[in-house]
Amino acid sequence: FARGGYGAGRLLTRILPKLTDAARDKAWLGYSDAGFILAALMGAGFPHLAHGPMVSDINREGGEAAIRRALAWLVDRDKSALEPNVAAGEQAAAFNLTVLTHLIGTPWQPDLAGRVLMIEDVDEHMYRIDRALWQVLSAPGMDQIAGLRLGRISQVPENDPDFVLDEVATVQHRCEEAGKAYLGRADIGHDAGNKVVTLTDSKS
Repeated sequence: FARGGYGAGRLLTRILPKLTDAARDKAWLGYSDAGFILAALMGAGFPHLAHGPMVSDINREGGEAAIRRALAWLVDRDKSALEPNVAAGEQAAAFNLTVLTHLIGTPWQPDLAGRVLMIEDVDEHMYRIDRALWQVLSAPGMDQIAGLRLGRISQVPENDPDFVLDEVATVQHRCEEAGKAYLGRADIGHDAGNKVVTLTDSKS
């Protein structure tokens, strides 16, 4: 994907019926709102999908490294491009938390049974992160995840009154409430350091 954008969800019913076997053979890589399309392609059984850098990341500080990482996975399926826990063999899936929240209850809600869920977000108040985690971890089907890893929650706006809990404490609390394992951090986020997490890939 070239970039994300809130309109991605609007495209699903328009583009999915038009995708052919040629599209199925391609590798698809992106994050942020591209997660809407990645989730839908997961449900359609596309075999080469991953959460990771996009073309627009070249504009970030350190963006050249992000593009090299993306190409390393797209061209060679180079495991050095993978998030370390995925590279070690962990079955995972990664999504922007806000995007995943909006997928809940739709025909495109991804089946994450048996996978470690990795989440990241940007520019969201901490109370919204807390609320989104409650919805995701309470949703039917999400009780089948193997655990949760926390990527970077960046550019969090200040809130009045202070939410008190930081992102780690918030995620730990929600995992405990939901009876799911908190497994630590993940090296993903809305930044040039964003590592690749394979959603499906028959070559990896």
